[in-house]
Amino acid sequence: MIEEMRLRDLGVIAEATLRIGPGFTAITGETGAGKTMVVTGLGLLLGQRADSGAVRAGAAQASVDGVWIVPEHGTVADRVREAGGEVESIGGGLSELLVGRSLSSEGRSRASVGGRAAPAGVLADLADELVVVHGQSDQLRLRTAAAQRDALDRFGGAPVEAALAVYRASYEHARELSRELATLTSDRDDRAREAEELRAALAEIEQAAPQAGEDTELALRAERLANAEELRAAAAAAHDMLSGEGDVPDVGILLAEARRALERGHDPALDDLAAQTADLGYRAADLAQSLAGYLADLDETGPHELAAVEDRRAVLGGLIRTHGSVDAAIALLETGSERLAELDDDGARIERLTTERDAAASALDADAAALTSARTAAAARLGVAVTEELHALAMPDAHVVVAVTAGAETGSGRDEVAILLAPHAGADPRPVAKSASGGELSRVMLAIEVVIAGVDPVPTFVFDEVDAGIGGAAAIEVGRRLARLALSSQVIAVTHLAQVAAFANNHLSVVKAGDGSVTASDVRRLDGVDREAEMARLLSGMPDSDAALTHARELLSLRAQSD
Repeated sequence: MIEEMRLRDLGVIAEATLRIGPGFTAITGETGAGKTMVVTGLGLLLGQRADSGAVRAGAAQASVDGVWIVPEHGTVADRVREAGGEVESIGGGLSELLVGRSLSSEGRSRASVGGRAAPAGVLADLADELVVVHGQSDQLRLRTAAAQRDALDRFGGAPVEAALAVYRASYEHARELSRELATLTSDRDDRAREAEELRAALAEIEQAAPQAGEDTELALRAERLANAEELRAAAAAAHDMLSGEGDVPDVGILLAEARRALERGHDPALDDLAAQTADLGYRAADLAQSLAGYLADLDETGPHELAAVEDRRAVLGGLIRTHGSVDAAIALLETGSERLAELDDDGARIERLTTERDAAASALDADAAALTSARTAAAARLGVAVTEELHALAMPDAHVVVAVTAGAETGSGRDEVAILLAPHAGADPRPVAKSASGGELSRVMLAIEVVIAGVDPVPTFVFDEVDAGIGGAAAIEVGRRLARLALSSQVIAVTHLAQVAAFANNHLSVVKAGDGSVTASDVRRLDGVDREAEMARLLSGMPDSDAALTHARELLSLRAQSD
């Protein structure tokens, strides 16, 4: 609920604080005092479009700040935190949320949520969870067919909710099968072409039989074979120097003589050096033997081997050009068979999917019929309940019908829902917005809200002169219904009728004062004789009239009796 709202330089209101709280708050005041600015300010807090014309004449900007009490955890708190704001815990699982909106005379608007600047869209997101506003230009929130269907679903409770959940699951399953089947059918030629190309690619790879890293090894081998003579000369020269062949002294013999010379020194320090020299001799012999083997390998190669290596590299090069790398070609060989089997199975898959789609369509038909049945039963109950409310609201001959008819298939079913009103005996039921006068529309709207609130309460309702066009006993019943609505929701009503205001547990008055050129308004909470005087003014325009005061007290006693 909204606990408090502060207005500054909004319309004719210079500065005012509205302490609202739970239950039913009535806001009254003289014509032009700025009662509607309260609703305008609340609209700004709810993210509605800002109009610079609402800034008080002579002021640079208008501002509205609100304090809301919200659950510490839930959709509202999560959205606030997502926007970077915070909610402050006040105990009992509740938190305090601060929201604000400022509007400059040039038309610039700024919003804050939970102490942080935020787009006005965040306020609008919160509004969807917090408030339903009924203004003079929008008496019925259930104006669209979709909104009326959603209202019926909420009223229908668990039976409709369960049927709708089953239908939506069937609907999504049927759509998914239809999409998959459509893709297979429309892309059949492309998939056949893909299968042909994949089959040729796999055959090429299988024939080539590449090995991981083979292209790198072949590149090194080709370079070696291309430089075989230079490599042979270098290895032979090194072998001769280590083995003593040719005219070069034998390194092994020289190292052996060096070792013997060191051993004759009879110095422990030379013994280690002699051992190292002996090791060098062994290593030189091993190196000479390795070079001999290398030369033998070179002798076994010839031009034919280089040609074979280059041929193999050409084969692998074709795979690299096609697939990017040898590894990619090997990977395709591992995964392509599965994809090819999938593509080759298109005919069988289409047949299977067609069977599954037909079965899903039949199941969807049954689930849609079950949802329609649940809605039809709920519609009958809703029509009876709203009709009973209208009879109590001084429309004794009115009759409401909630019609459920066949409509286009959507994720919410195949039903069109329309709330129809026959305001008089013998009249044909027609859409509420077309068959009701202004006062009748107000009462129909209130009756619907009271009935639906019994099963699906809204946190806060705001009514801007919802009692327009009615009076007398009908107005008293409107007050009773607002009070009943306040048992499960916070209700704020801007009214000009004492019969309605009498049922409020919190009465605020917008008071106008003038200095000859500028009008400013303030908001006061009324109790006792002050409230009686305001009620008398609403009744007769004369707050001091004894007759009006007596009537005012009688009206206030009605609320006490209701309590």
